[in-house]
Amino acid sequence: MKIFDPHVHMTSRTTDDYESMAAVGVAALVEPAFWLGQPRTSVGSFVDYFDSLIGWERFRAAQFGIRHHCALALNPKEANDPRCAEVLDVLPRYLAKDGVVAVGEVGYDSMTPEEDDAFARQLELAVEHGLPVLVHTPHRDKAAGTRRTLDVVRESGLPPERVVVDHLNEMTVGMVADAGCWMGFSIYPDTKMDEERMVAILREHGTDRVLVNSAADWGRSDPLKTHLTGLAMLAAGFGQPDVDRVLWHNPVAFYGQSGRLVLDEPEEPGTSGEPGASGTFAGNSILRGGS
Repeated sequence: MKIFDPHVHMTSRTTDDYESMAAVGVAALVEPAFWLGQPRTSVGSFVDYFDSLIGWERFRAAQFGIRHHCALALNPKEANDPRCAEVLDVLPRYLAKDGVVAVGEVGYDSMTPEEDDAFARQLELAVEHGLPVLVHTPHRDKAAGTRRTLDVVRESGLPPERVVVDHLNEMTVGMVADAGCWMGFSIYPDTKMDEERMVAILREHGTDRVLVNSAADWGRSDPLKTHLTGLAMLAAGFGQPDVDRVLWHNPVAFYGQSGRLVLDEPEEPGTSGEPGASGTFAGNSILRGGS
């Protein structure tokens, strides 16, 4: 099984997680920018975070043969904090960098006017930079938030095939499918979706424009949920081509719209311990097998 996890927050995970993911077939991933669990108090903290996603995390993943890509954005939750507003001014220079394959996570948390503004502005940046968009739907009042999300996407003029609306469930998948956007599903141990519900949705809606992710982060989550979903699909009677489509070909097709995917196996990092020309780090002794 070859897997591309289209939404996983590896900065929250240990190197043991990278090793476990590689062992079950994860060969590529996208790490979207997100809330770190407590408020950031300055734009500089975002700059450091973005730098780590385009450099340090690429190095960590490469040690285990995994291609790391990222999506960058001012996330919906922190869009409400005026201390973070200037992130939108520094974001364009990061959206031009190698390894950045989308704008995200954008969208709604509490559906405030500040979130409206940040969402609309970042959709404009996606158009300017020719990047697809990863949209976060709110955990509360999800149906209303999803409808509002689709209205904003339509107003932006961004083609729906360049947008994935994530964290969907049985209540919201139909409206996103009808809108022509990609449908994203996060498979979690306790919340969001589980493997069996995901299989039921695939039976009803098919495998077109579907992305399945672990969304693993600092909370109770599991970066192997993509693999477990593939096993559940096979157990439910789906064929291997169906699994390959959902877990590999679909994320490649969606993020491939950026023109920046690199999917060959990364070279083994060197041993100098110095940053490489691309901003990644060399030195395979630093993190091998530990956290």
